[in-house]
Amino acid sequence: MKNRIFENKTSDNHILAFCVGLVYLWFGLLKFFPGKSPAEQLAQETIALLTFDLIPDSISIILLAIWEVIVAALLITYRWKKLALNLAITHIILTFTPLIMLSQKSFVWAPTQPTLLGQYIIKNILFIGVLLVLYRRVQNPKKED
Repeated sequence: MKNRIFENKTSDNHILAFCVGLVYLWFGLLKFFPGKSPAEQLAQETIALLTFDLIPDSISIILLAIWEVIVAALLITYRWKKLALNLAITHIILTFTPLIMLSQKSFVWAPTQPTLLGQYIIKNILFIGVLLVLYRRVQNPKKED
């Protein structure tokens, strides 16, 4: 007998959104506590580059934490789906900027030998895939694969 939770795409969407939301929550919450996130310094440097040093590091990391926790809450509850997915996709795309702007920290030997931080960024390819599938399903809820 099949488990009903896996019988339709709506349930699949909720599972995917919930799982991505949990990761966002975990990583976002860490950023509220200085020194606890392994990506803290990289995030601060990236935000400084993208904003031309207009936002102090201590504020930029809190703003990023707030953004990630909001995305997490929206994905976990699966409310305001389009907003949640737009915020998440924008965030995930921006996470790739250190591969170019801070390549010395992202790669031992570009592009074939990423550092641990580079690997941390590259794993977001999976998140892009999941978020794009969810976005497509939100845009076309009746369309079957």
